[in-house]
Amino acid sequence: MILTVGNTKGGVGKSTLAVNLAVARAAAGYDVLLVDGDEQATATIFSDTRAEELGSTGYTVASLRGKALRDQVQKFAPKYDDIIIDVGGRDTGSLRAALTVSDILLIPIRPRSPDLWALDDITPLIEEARLPNPNLRALVVINAADARGKDNKETAKVVQKREAVELLNLTIGNRKVFSDALSYGRAVTEYKPSDTQAIEELQRLIELLYIKENAKV
Repeated sequence: MILTVGNTKGGVGKSTLAVNLAVARAAAGYDVLLVDGDEQATATIFSDTRAEELGSTGYTVASLRGKALRDQVQKFAPKYDDIIIDVGGRDTGSLRAALTVSDILLIPIRPRSPDLWALDDITPLIEEARLPNPNLRALVVINAADARGKDNKETAKVVQKREAVELLNLTIGNRKVFSDALSYGRAVTEYKPSDTQAIEELQRLIELLYIKENAKV
């Protein structure tokens, strides 16, 4: 499956989710290609750090932009079980290219008004991508949420009214362990001391994206 983690707004945790998904899927025995389509190169820096710390990433990483991203992903798709694409936080050629070749677009948003407004920006890109790629699914996950915050429910209600996207039945908390693990080139599933809630949230995200998706086929 080809999964893009993207949003036209920055600071929503796209790269963090992308690298955690890549590590977890590779650990589960899948052949994973992580594509860094973001000029900030967070996924590449994470992967370099991981290789230095552990000796190997456990997956393949490639830095691709624009048309090259689309062409190379199409070329390598038959060779990998999973391709995970991390693209930057704005409307770029890389984001548009990724949407044309992806099965799923995962859109992380924080439960804040600016993040909801950003859905207005990405919706036309989704609709445009569905012309050549009609089966593209756009899934929103509420990320970096405060525990029991009323904004979480209000955000969910707003997203559920959007026709172009689906809301995942999952809220990922605003947990320091995600950034701590990132700095050591590790996923939250590997980091010590472990955070059980963060691990459960990542595992639930994988279930919603991969296991339930495969069960539908």
